[in-house]
Amino acid sequence: MAPSKSGEFRVASDVPDTVSVSGTLNFATAANALAAMRDAFGKCDRHTLDLSAVTVCDSAGLACVLAALSEVDQGGCRVAVSHVPAGMQALARVCGVESLLH
Repeated sequence: MAPSKSGEFRVASDVPDTVSVSGTLNFATAANALAAMRDAFGKCDRHTLDLSAVTVCDSAGLACVLAALSEVDQGGCRVAVSHVPAGMQALARVCGVESLLH
């Protein structure tokens, strides 16, 4: 599931009830990652977002994750976030949005 090159990401839904994100979530990848998460959560049949394999995350990557969670929530579905990397947690804390990574 891990990306093969630096600067790449992958969104997979091969685990039941889970969307898994791996690799880099940054300014360069955030728009494509958000589109991929939208597709993966489109049917409202996934209720967990696993971020354990995210290796790099900047503020654009964090915004991407929060946007995906907000869109799913607005669609009437609930998604729990699991395995938030320490760097993403720290960034969310500094930005005052840590509670949104429920």
